[in-house]
Amino acid sequence: MSQVHFISFDGIRRSVETQIGENLMRAATDNAVPGIDGDCGGQCACATCHVFVSSPWAERLPIMRANENDILEFTNERRESSRLACQIVMTAELDGIEVHMPEGQH
Repeated sequence: MSQVHFISFDGIRRSVETQIGENLMRAATDNAVPGIDGDCGGQCACATCHVFVSSPWAERLPIMRANENDILEFTNERRESSRLACQIVMTAELDGIEVHMPEGQH
């Protein structure tokens, strides 16, 4: 098992365990983490799993694909560190990753 730390916009930290190969959106929704909706079920089609990923974790992620970039254009709070949690697949190198969530997902 690996750990993911979800930090809400108001600083509340929720840590969950997940399997290698699971995406972070599923880890959040399976553990009822508030602030990650995952309306499209992880299909990279809605941006309701928008998170901010800072160093050093961002450097460990694969390069963003074009469709993820396009979907992020619809978010209200897009930043350079913005990613979709459904597109972040847990690996051993990501054990302990911290992601911050925007105030809202819509």
